[in-house]
Amino acid sequence: MFLVRSAFWLTLAFIAIHPKDVDLGAAASQLSGQAMAAGQRMVVAQVLNADCPLLRCAPDKTVAVPHLANASTPSVDLSMQGSSASRSVPFPRPRPSWMG
Repeated sequence: MFLVRSAFWLTLAFIAIHPKDVDLGAAASQLSGQAMAAGQRMVVAQVLNADCPLLRCAPDKTVAVPHLANASTPSVDLSMQGSSASRSVPFPRPRPSWMG
């Protein structure tokens, strides 16, 4: 019932205060066209600003990934793992044994 009353009053308010000389369909399609044109310009600008041609960059990226996956040295110092900063974080108490 709330939705029906809300729809009724919103429709009545729109009829009472709508702009008299504006075609809403034309305005909406004009705004939609402007948004599509802006999106197309942005995509074209990003494609043209690429650092290298698409066919040359793709194989180079696939070659670099396995090299990074085989790295055996950690990037974080292990002495930092046990620092007091990580202990200052509150942890929940352990679950009581009677709870399973």
